[in-house]
Amino acid sequence: MVMAISMLVTVFLWVKNKNNSLGYIWTLLHLLLVSVAIYFALKGIAFDYNHPMASEEISLQMGISGVVWALSMICLVIALFNFSKERNHSSS
Repeated sequence: MVMAISMLVTVFLWVKNKNNSLGYIWTLLHLLLVSVAIYFALKGIAFDYNHPMASEEISLQMGISGVVWALSMICLVIALFNFSKERNHSSS
């Protein structure tokens, strides 16, 4: 629910000030990827540990979660660079 509200606020801000569309796109991609990473992490945590391949499956889910989280952090850094670049141009 909180992530959906964050996405809606981001879309609202994007519509309100259309100066830096690329920054908002990267921010939305970050929020989407964080949601996917949380999904895989929770899927790994909730996996049935009595399953014969439980350890491998949980490790796989956590690994996927970590890779997706890392991609989301890259998207966030790109968004921050886009927002700061826009600010530097508007202040000069």
